Amino acid sequence: MEENKIMTISPINFPSDLYGLRGGMAGTDQSYGEMPVADVRILTSGGLRIPVHSSVLASVSPVLENIIDRPRKHRSSEKIVPVLGVPCDAVIAFVRFLYSSRCTEEEMERYGIHLLALSHVFLVPQLKQRCTKVLAGRLTVENVVDVLQLARLCDAPDLYIKCMKLLSKEFKAVEKTEAWKFLQNHDLRLELEILQFLDEAERRQKRMCRNREEQNLYLELSEAMECLEHICTEGCTSVGPYDKEPTKKKEPCNKFSTCHGLQLLIRHFATCKKRVNGGCSRCNRMWQLLRLHSSICDQPDSCRVPLCRQFKLRGQQQESKGDDRRWSLLVRKVVSAKAISSLSLPKRKREEEPREATYDHGIRSFKLQQ
Repeated sequence: MEENKIMTISPINFPSDLYGLRGGMAGTDQSYGEMPVADVRILTSGGLRIPVHSSVLASVSPVLENIIDRPRKHRSSEKIVPVLGVPCDAVIAFVRFLYSSRCTEEEMERYGIHLLALSHVFLVPQLKQRCTKVLAGRLTVENVVDVLQLARLCDAPDLYIKCMKLLSKEFKAVEKTEAWKFLQNHDLRLELEILQFLDEAERRQKRMCRNREEQNLYLELSEAMECLEHICTEGCTSVGPYDKEPTKKKEPCNKFSTCHGLQLLIRHFATCKKRVNGGCSRCNRMWQLLRLHSSICDQPDSCRVPLCRQFKLRGQQQESKGDDRRWSLLVRKVVSAKAISSLSLPKRKREEEPREATYDHGIRSFKLQQ
């Protein structure tokens, strides 16, 4: 009696494109009515029996091949492959893909999650890749938690990362969804995994911002060194070497913001009465810039920057003693920033917007790195 409740449909009763084949088996000249007789039935949760061919299933899925090759209790009994837990239409779409390697956009839209589960269970990598790509492109705040759980169960790392990135970006909105509340009550391990990912993403973002700020600082210091040498060698606007009048240009130099700030700092340095006792912070910055220049300069004997040679000799003595490692690290960072800047120079726009002055119209204070 139970058998009568199960709906068995023969190939003749199915639409002509059930298997995704038009006019017969792929690669043959047979008409649909002359297809080989189906020797296996796929049983769905709704009681539907889908006739299929064991040779096709075995060639596409090793899992289905093992199921088909299992010994039966009675040789006369029909070969049944149960595919349960998903809608009947999803199973039909799965069978169509096994035959034709095709799946419509509508089927992906409606049964993408089910097809991903089936492709994982029955080891059909081509379908799994297609489902992963489609689901990743249709992630929303409402479905991201459910898709994440499925990606984790189905070993889909690309989809898993996509879900985590969306969670990280829209976490406040995701927290308000019913799926998140359900996850908190039923899957504490996955919740912890998500929170750890978010924490690591936040720390990574902070590191990137900190590194970017440091790199900008080193670039500014490198630019300040160029401007200092330019002022002391050629002169610019109102400041220049003692034996040469500053060039009166109608237009500012290419790095006027930094150059003008340095000129103001030099003018203050020349007239400040506190710098002898080290009581002026602006003068201390000027001392540091002069020392940094001498650490980078490779021609101290002919250099026009004041105190370059004296600082160079003093620096060599400190290096021989192994002192001031932080200063050596700063010098290497500035030199590296200058090299990177010179390599990327052809790619920059010729007309750059002037930098914002952070203090003294273009020069900002810096900290020695550990």
